[in-house]
Amino acid sequence: MKTCEEYEGFELGPIRPPSEAKSLMLRITRNCPWNSCTFCGLYKGQKFSIRPVSHIIKDIDVIRYYVDEIQKIMAQSDGAAHHQYMNLMAGQPESDRMALHAALIWVQGGMQSIFLQDANTLIIKPDDLVEILKHVQKSFPQVERITSYARSHTIARISDDDMACIAAAGLNRIHIGMESACDEVLDFVKKGVDKKTHIIAGQKVKRAGIELSEYFMPGLGGVTLSRENALETADALNQINPDFIRIRTLGLPENVELYKDFQSGSFIKPGDLPMAEELLLLLDNLNGITSTVKSDHILNLFQEVEGRLPEDKERMTAPLRAFLAMPPEEQLIYMVGRRTGIFSKLEDLYDSELRNHAEKARIAHRVTLDNVDDFTLEMMKQFI
Repeated sequence: MKTCEEYEGFELGPIRPPSEAKSLMLRITRNCPWNSCTFCGLYKGQKFSIRPVSHIIKDIDVIRYYVDEIQKIMAQSDGAAHHQYMNLMAGQPESDRMALHAALIWVQGGMQSIFLQDANTLIIKPDDLVEILKHVQKSFPQVERITSYARSHTIARISDDDMACIAAAGLNRIHIGMESACDEVLDFVKKGVDKKTHIIAGQKVKRAGIELSEYFMPGLGGVTLSRENALETADALNQINPDFIRIRTLGLPENVELYKDFQSGSFIKPGDLPMAEELLLLLDNLNGITSTVKSDHILNLFQEVEGRLPEDKERMTAPLRAFLAMPPEEQLIYMVGRRTGIFSKLEDLYDSELRNHAEKARIAHRVTLDNVDDFTLEMMKQFI
């Protein structure tokens, strides 16, 4: 009978940040140790576990082996590379094919970055993480970036010395899902952290010399706490000065607890218009920091709200102000165009061909000013 300690081959987790599209995924932990946030259904029903270090080392070694084999094939110029790759794939056991495919994708992407999965790899013992990172560096010395998700609650409990050792071993970017720094919001959505801990964790990452991405979720405070969600989060970000502030607009899939709150009326989800106001309020109150703002997610209403603070603030806020100043009928066409994937930025509204497509979509879906929020909710479910 198999035990939980048996190595069953290379593992791949379910998620990564959009910025890690070309990265090799190394699964350090499985699922999420907290798994209670009411807006997230990704790991619901899944048990958290930490993979043995020896298994992760084997994953790294098998990727190294297949990278070498793939590079040998790619170095040939006789046109037989594809045939030889298929032979290599066919000759491997089923348990290794995922590793071979991961290695191929990574080689094609340039082998510059690695992402450690799943939701909170820094929860493992610091010495174990250092051992893994050192083996990564030994096996792939060309790698420029090693990244992980982490919870503020976890990082706040790691000593500065351990964080420095982790950084020295090669971890040089951490993504933290702040979402909000309003304690009322954090408590309502069962985030398991407060504003103070968010700040402590963010500052600790920065002290260690590790690049930090913090995520903000417009809409998470609902209609009632929209203003507080923006202002308290801006205040925390001003105290942290993360390298990146990443915008992740709230979506409500039906499998999350917050959707039940929405159905019961205890949570009122803002529409696109008030969420644009919330994002503008956040940006207007980011002061004294040099963060880069990224809007790299399909649920965001404005993909063009990107730039570096403080010099790009006016450019970033301009489309938000322009949108909010538009007549309601113009706002409606943009919202429909964006939510149907026709528009990606506000200036697309003035492209006659794209605008015509958006107007046709509005008519086809029978979207009006009265039902646009319901339409938006349904459209966003398709991308979560």
